[in-house]
Formats: sequence, C-alpha cells, structure tokens
Amino acid sequence: MAKPPDSPRQPQKGFLNPRVVLAVAFWITTTCIVVAVVASILAIWQFTGTDALWRTVATCAVIGAATLAFSFVNGLFVLRDD
Repeated sequence: MAKPPDSPRQPQKGFLNPRVVLAVAFWITTTCIVVAVVASILAIWQFTGTDALWRTVATCAVIGAATLAFSFVNGLFVLRDD
C-alpha cells in the first residue's frame, strides 16, 4: 500500500474550529435573547400567562448557558503559538 506524501500538518485548533463555534454560539445566544424578550413582551401584554413566560425564559437561559459553556470548553483546546 502506497504511503501518501508527507504534507505540513496544520496545528489542531480545538476540538472544533473556534471561529465556527463562536459564530454558532453567538447566533444561538442571540436567538435565545430575542425569544425571551418576545415572550416577556407577550406576558406583559397578557397574551400569554406568566407560567409560559418563566418556562420560556428558563429554557432560553439554559440553552444560552450551555452554548457559552461549550464554546468556552472548546476554546480551552486551542493551541497557542508561544
């Protein structure tokens, strides 16, 4: 079996590409904030009950926190050139 020619190997940039992870984390967090604000406005105007408001806000907080935690942990695996 032929061995492929040696090519310069790029250093690993984390488990996943940090730029992609940060972009996805930004959009997920932004979406959670928008959903929570819309749910709060609907509850203020009494289009939904407060029970739905708190469930929505809590769900968005958990999803946002998990997304930010994942991007932080992925950032720990970034190799830095010292």
